[in-house]
Amino acid sequence: MYSNDKRTVVTLDAGGSNFEFSAIQGNKVIVEPIRKPSNSHDLDLCIATMKQGFEEVMAKLDEKPVAISFAFPGPADYPNGIIGGFLPNFPSFRDGVALGPLLQRHFNLPVFINNDADLFVYGEALAGALPEVNRKLADLGSAKQYQNLLGFTWGTGFGFGFVVNNNLHIGDNSCSEIYCLPHPDDHSVIVEDGVAIRAVTRVYGEWIEDPDHGLSPAEICDIAKGKRTGNQEAAIRSFEKLGEVAGDAIAYAVTLIDGIMVIGGGLAAAHEYIMPSLLKVLRSKMHTMKGETLNRLQFDIYDLDNEDEFAQFAKGKSRELKIYGSEETVVYDPNKRVGITISKLGAGKATALGAYAYALHKIDA
Repeated sequence: MYSNDKRTVVTLDAGGSNFEFSAIQGNKVIVEPIRKPSNSHDLDLCIATMKQGFEEVMAKLDEKPVAISFAFPGPADYPNGIIGGFLPNFPSFRDGVALGPLLQRHFNLPVFINNDADLFVYGEALAGALPEVNRKLADLGSAKQYQNLLGFTWGTGFGFGFVVNNNLHIGDNSCSEIYCLPHPDDHSVIVEDGVAIRAVTRVYGEWIEDPDHGLSPAEICDIAKGKRTGNQEAAIRSFEKLGEVAGDAIAYAVTLIDGIMVIGGGLAAAHEYIMPSLLKVLRSKMHTMKGETLNRLQFDIYDLDNEDEFAQFAKGKSRELKIYGSEETVVYDPNKRVGITISKLGAGKATALGAYAYALHKIDA
């Protein structure tokens, strides 16, 4: 979708530390990204930086863009372009800032702002994980195709969004969140405290009995891989624990929204240590008060990055079923199944593509 579109949309990756400005045309980045410190602590300086970044990108374009579209972390009134609320990375925005109207007035362009996890899953649904899974299924001769995608981001926070039939779900309050679900070990604690950068560093510190170790998750990942000196068992366990906690929250989400799942964000680089424990939770058992055992999820879960599992996923359990009272048959596949995969686009690219597609979709509508 939009891969041959000639319209240009200016985009922004709004991080708490840095802004990265660029432009997309036909699903391709056409301007070398421009990075600037976000100055998120100072509202005047932050907005001035944002205007300057957009202006520098537009100066590199051959023609005027049709829109500005970008992601912003945290809760907001996105349809109206108003940023505010609990924003740890943008404290100067907490009282509410009409950012969309401000930029629209300054540039005389439509401005679209969305949650970063929402745009991540939208990009993956239109140009990443979902079409790739469906293409591979078709190549393997499977008639099954998927229409829904759940996206999860692991990084500074724990983000979530979902797409149904190529439509991004926004919600009545722009507030479909997962970070605030209860932590499985302590329901008075938010799950994000177990599925974020701070969780990996904390658990590693608990294992080595040094909470002030100063190592980043990337460095802990290198220890797990044997590329850096440190406690390898503790490093591996810190990522395994993240998988356990994330798996519990993801199980709730996919139970309610039946679809393929994709994971992105910086912590996904350690997926080889995270996924086994996550899949174990998704494949775990539950029981009724009468003692009857049933699966945690009412469909089978497949690791779509494992070739053998993908082959089983594609094959299913199709069989012919005779129509009662006749000799005619229909094909029946009783194998309810979904799969989970790691983003191949990367969270940044998927989010930018989501922002691009969302702007064009709204303009066309």
